[in-house]
Amino acid sequence: MQPDKPQRATHNATSDNKTWSGRFSEPVADLVKHYSASVGFDQRLAEFDIQGSLAHARMLHACGVLSAEDLADIERGLGQISEEIAGGVFQWSVEQEDVHLNIEHRLTELVGDAGKRLHTGRSRNDQVATDIRLYLRHAIDEILRLLRSFQTNLLDLAEQHVDTLMPGFTHLQVAQPVSFAHHLMAYYEMTLRDAQRFIECRARVNLLPLGAAALAGTTFPIDREAVARELGFDGVCQNSLDAVSDRDFAIEFCADAALLMTHLSRLSEELILWMNPRFGFVRLADRFCTGSSIMPQKKNPDVPELVRGKTGRVNGNLVSLLTLMKAQPLAYNKDNQEDKEPLFDSVDTVVTSLRIYADLLNGIEVDRDAMRAAAEEGFATATDLADYLVRKGLPFREAHEAVARAVRLAADKGVELADLSVEELREFSSLIDEDAPAQLSLDGALAARSHVGGTAAQQVKRAIKAARESLSG
Repeated sequence: MQPDKPQRATHNATSDNKTWSGRFSEPVADLVKHYSASVGFDQRLAEFDIQGSLAHARMLHACGVLSAEDLADIERGLGQISEEIAGGVFQWSVEQEDVHLNIEHRLTELVGDAGKRLHTGRSRNDQVATDIRLYLRHAIDEILRLLRSFQTNLLDLAEQHVDTLMPGFTHLQVAQPVSFAHHLMAYYEMTLRDAQRFIECRARVNLLPLGAAALAGTTFPIDREAVARELGFDGVCQNSLDAVSDRDFAIEFCADAALLMTHLSRLSEELILWMNPRFGFVRLADRFCTGSSIMPQKKNPDVPELVRGKTGRVNGNLVSLLTLMKAQPLAYNKDNQEDKEPLFDSVDTVVTSLRIYADLLNGIEVDRDAMRAAAEEGFATATDLADYLVRKGLPFREAHEAVARAVRLAADKGVELADLSVEELREFSSLIDEDAPAQLSLDGALAARSHVGGTAAQQVKRAIKAARESLSG
């Protein structure tokens, strides 16, 4: 008698409710379900998933793949699902793994076989790539809007302080006098470049992957350009392998986000320093600060400190995505499920930081006297005296040496350069005349730098005017 042959497992995997279940002889382990599920974070793609699905269904109907009845059922079902999600009554399930399968499962419950036909000619690979691009395009548009608000409020603050004099620093040491408005306009230039980078990134985001299917395209007669037009894409991804596996656009966005946050962090660092009583340059509105649980006198610049700290997480998100992609062979791999949380976090952090910073700028009070007093220390006009000697015919290196020795004398005496007499200054150069002390004026030093990009009032006003025109254009 022959021993019984091993029997193939007969578990009906369709009970596990997976789209690929017919291939497998046992259900996915519960631990694996929870480990691999992404619905906890990718459900924020729902509205974009529905947009893509509607465009895909309409294209399939136009190409003769989907009947008018099926299209009507799909449109009706997806409309109801959209309302359920917006109303907070949609039932998300880990069993369905991700946002795409959750929506497809609910659609099939609502409209039957038409819901099963929706996935014709596409894969979750090109579906998720499309959803992320739609999401990120929307996020970039929001960030650009918030950047404009930030820049507008920055210009408002700068316009109030064209004539407010402060020390400019290098190495955090007093260097030369500048206007506070000129200092602020440096941050306008930084965020202008940020905006340009996001605009350029958006152009690379705005290409349609849908139609690439799993990796090689589809055998159905599809019209990718029609889907691109309906969804507002500028064109389609030209290679199906690249279309489903590319995450360059997400990495580029995270790099742009990291640069923007770095700029906000630099401004935050300055506000933190300027709030310190040793500087006393600015006061932040109370709504952006907290106190101490033990020291009643404290007023802590929490918002700038948090922006400075959150910059680290955005930088980390960039490194996460670079590391995620560095060793992936073509085409799509499950690794790419891990692209969303760093991307979402960068979007959330940038959006929140810009929103709160725009308001914070409105709550800055400036102590003009403290700024000017600081500029009067540290020999801020020494370069102007050297330039004076150059105009008298002395080579700059010799003028530099002469003024350096004068600075040393002033430092030894515990006074500023302007406190030295003409006779004392002449000890270092016979070219010094009675008009030399005028070169040590803080206001004169500002007015003398009247060229494009300089700190003279007329140049700063010109820069502010040009910036406003650019923002309104």
